[in-house]
Amino acid sequence: MSWQPCDDPKPGDAISCDAIEHVIVPRARDLGGFEVRRALPAAEKQMVGPFIFFDQMGPAEFILGQGIDVRPHPHIGLATVTYLFTGEIMHRDSLGTELAIKPGELNLMSAGRGIVHSERTSEAGRAHPSRMFGIQAWAALPKTHEESEPSFAHYESTALPRITGEGKSVRLIMGSLYGAQSPAVFPHDCFYAEAVLAPGAVLPLDADYDERAVYVVAGDIDIGGQTFGPGRLLVFRPGDRISILAVSMARLMLLGGEPMDGPRHIWWNFVSSSQDRIAAAKADWKAGRFSPVPADQTEFIPLPE
Repeated sequence: MSWQPCDDPKPGDAISCDAIEHVIVPRARDLGGFEVRRALPAAEKQMVGPFIFFDQMGPAEFILGQGIDVRPHPHIGLATVTYLFTGEIMHRDSLGTELAIKPGELNLMSAGRGIVHSERTSEAGRAHPSRMFGIQAWAALPKTHEESEPSFAHYESTALPRITGEGKSVRLIMGSLYGAQSPAVFPHDCFYAEAVLAPGAVLPLDADYDERAVYVVAGDIDIGGQTFGPGRLLVFRPGDRISILAVSMARLMLLGGEPMDGPRHIWWNFVSSSQDRIAAAKADWKAGRFSPVPADQTEFIPLPE
């Protein structure tokens, strides 16, 4: 595949900088030796396309015998989109899935009417010091799919399209972008990709979708003569063409899509267009009416009171 030519503004052009609607600085939270930085939802923006939660996990280093232990917990009305740069996470869910995700792969879990899952470091992973670094995004399901049957899909790195050339390498995780289409199925028009840029490379991001954003994972980029470093979510205005110049070696996440069909209510791990549905999910979890995770039933995260 090749890069499609376009007449994007040149790096340093103020038009590109004016196209930035919000610069969001993620909120950091320490989960006990493991830091998560949440960029969405934010006061400035609830969603970008369907993406309603956007968390940077790590980078973290674990000594012998340690790792992550996210105990079983429920979700409704969303899909979790897990993508790693480093490390490994063992995913288990109430459908009976038990699968490790590795760098460059995609775990796509659609909660629909309700699912329970856990995310842990495996016993084999605890047998030696390890590292973990990645992104977990939550994509709100459209109203037509909020009560769908829960599902889980895993995609190997080789199954996700790669677009390379001119100092750029993009792995398309979800949706369509740069003339490529991901095999991952999601019921709303969107795009989600990892881009790695060599110094001096220029990445176009055209206005193919109304809502677009770039998250800087590593390195520095220039947009319209303004430099942005790691840990910044840049949300763009609709309709403007963007050119992203890599000032140094840079890793970015590209995300967006068409606007969601209305706002969403968020409470704990639940996302829904209906507050009554969230209230019902709270009652169901407290009463033990969600299906358990077959291979991980000893612990669970209780409902926040």
